[in-house]
Amino acid sequence: MNALLIPLVFTLGAQPGDDWKTAETAHLKDIRQVTEGFVRAGEGYFSPDGKKIIFQAEEKDTGNPFYQIFVMELESKKFTRVSPGIGRTTCGYFHPNGQRVIFASSHSDPDAKKHQAAETTQRVEDAKKGVRRRYSWDFDTHMKIYEADLDGGNIKCLTPDAKVYTAEGSYSADGKKIVYSAGTAGDVNLFIMNADGTDPKQITKGTKCYNGGPFLSPDGTKVIFRADRKEKDRLQLHVINTDGTGEKALTTDDKWVYWAPYWFKDGKHIIYTAADHSNELARPNYDLFWMNLETGKTTRITHAPGQDVLPVFSPDYKRVMWTSSRDGRSPTQLYIADFTLPKE
Repeated sequence: MNALLIPLVFTLGAQPGDDWKTAETAHLKDIRQVTEGFVRAGEGYFSPDGKKIIFQAEEKDTGNPFYQIFVMELESKKFTRVSPGIGRTTCGYFHPNGQRVIFASSHSDPDAKKHQAAETTQRVEDAKKGVRRRYSWDFDTHMKIYEADLDGGNIKCLTPDAKVYTAEGSYSADGKKIVYSAGTAGDVNLFIMNADGTDPKQITKGTKCYNGGPFLSPDGTKVIFRADRKEKDRLQLHVINTDGTGEKALTTDDKWVYWAPYWFKDGKHIIYTAADHSNELARPNYDLFWMNLETGKTTRITHAPGQDVLPVFSPDYKRVMWTSSRDGRSPTQLYIADFTLPKE
């Protein structure tokens, strides 16, 4: 899935005035904020019928500063926490039958509450000193993949024997397979297992690098993902066959960071996140882009002053949902808009 591995900073002023809003109308219509009332929220995915979403968010006043997983009804905005509420979580995803979900969680860590307390204390100290920490993702070795009902009931660990970070899972279109990432910091690879957690098989062979954020193509034959093969954290997009053959880099500009790719229904296009990192003195502004995998042609989708990341399509591919601060000042929340295909 899309555990955040790069610094997500807020950039002020991508374009003067409201020009960026006009620019976005080419591909996005009726942009509306979906989540509210959370300290921050993001990385959302639609249910198979498009009526619900699963996402990660930080609740207020719970004593846990880390993300938890929630399921929300889009029409009523009624939501339920699915994860146990202890430790870190990430990467929730609906089973194609709409009745179960998967997510990664570290709640089995006996020191989970100690980590929560330490993070809370650190945030208080940072606030006093005016310190803004660079974002970093913790490859928690207690992170395992779990399956549960939509209300969090009947939870089951699918990777009970994992001794390393095991997360970023998503289902195949037929619900029979789960593709995911596993490893230790700086050495994470992609695996595919049966939906019940059996028969895991490694499909990438990258050593001393990160391979993550995987999604199976609509026809189940390929996996799209991100990797920092050349330079730590300088992510590029890749695609590989499910048997581990035919790997191909889709981006090669090492001055940019590319991540969070997500398939369009035809298996020939993707939507993804990218930012220019060529100027070390400037804060990169992350935006959404569209790519034709056959021609390599790209189209910029968002133009907001804030970060726009982690895009996904609705089941009918008529809408796109993503994580954003929009104005570059507010905490991140989820947004949905009607999507107009770029002309090619």
